[in-house]
Amino acid sequence: MLWEVDIHPAEGQPNRLAEEAVAEARDLGFPASLAVDAARGYLVQGNLTREQVLRIAAELLADGVVERTVVAQVGDAVLIEVPGATSGGASGATGVSPVRSGSPALVHVLPKPGVTDPVAESARAAIADFNIRADAVRTFKKYWIAGLDEAQLHLLSAKVLANDAIEQVIVGPLTFEHLEVGSPYRFELVTVPIRELDDDALMKLSLKGQLFLSLAEMRTIQAHFNDLGRDPTDVELETLAQTWSEHCSHKTLAGRIRYRDETGETAYQNMLKETIFAATQHLRHEAGEKDWCVSVFEDNAGVIRFDDRHNVVFKVETHNHPSALEPLRRGEHGRRRRHSRSDGHRHGGQADLQHRRLLL
Repeated sequence: MLWEVDIHPAEGQPNRLAEEAVAEARDLGFPASLAVDAARGYLVQGNLTREQVLRIAAELLADGVVERTVVAQVGDAVLIEVPGATSGGASGATGVSPVRSGSPALVHVLPKPGVTDPVAESARAAIADFNIRADAVRTFKKYWIAGLDEAQLHLLSAKVLANDAIEQVIVGPLTFEHLEVGSPYRFELVTVPIRELDDDALMKLSLKGQLFLSLAEMRTIQAHFNDLGRDPTDVELETLAQTWSEHCSHKTLAGRIRYRDETGETAYQNMLKETIFAATQHLRHEAGEKDWCVSVFEDNAGVIRFDDRHNVVFKVETHNHPSALEPLRRGEHGRRRRHSRSDGHRHGGQADLQHRRLLL
């Protein structure tokens, strides 16, 4: 049995999910006629009674102060009804009215089968604390969209509502009877034949395999495995590519740089150590006893003296690019590891590892 729990803003509350969709759509030039209502929710699979699902919705999944729920089995007509005036709507920050009437398009956005859904897994574990067994749980978002033609709706779904790398879009009511959560992982050993490749083939492997390593780096890997008398596995190759990436090893900052301008040419064997690091060490030496730096360029964070009793630990990220998995939010590096890297200072990265285990 598959139950759906839709969670809407309570009457008088803003519909943030709808507001975000409208704001991003406006930035992309969608017409002002666009109207949106939205809800988030859970699909709960198992031999559960309606009373059990209602209890889970009220006591676990929703905040009864600012939210309201609609609970029914998947396929029930009540689940496709336009929220209308009972929803807080998408007015407020966006100034766009929610869908009130007509026949809007209904769009569901769910994680693709096999994609990790940590919120759903946490919910499933919490449901067990109620002495209720749920076989599977999945999160979703749903939107009622008006004011767009079919092509515009498709574009909105692809550009704003969903990330095709990890999410699927279903237009119309849900019709499936059970959740597809992917198949069990099966290990398969993959060996990458690299020892006999020429330079062109090495660069083709680097690009096609998304390793993005230089020819010199690919030659180095090739020589290493020639010495070992075997080819690398895909995991070994990916590990080297990640470790030697700009993101992890800061090749540009720590690299050899030749800089030329009207005053002449300057050569750095390690740009980071010879500029920022050297200047910091110079200033600390000049400060003498007044030096308020406690730990600089060591481990995962910097430490400065705040007063006689307290120090401040901080971390500034150097490359917070949008993540492929979260293109509309903060960068992967900063979003998931900003705090963990500070926590891991002088603990051998142990806190960093534990924090990532919790997040991932």
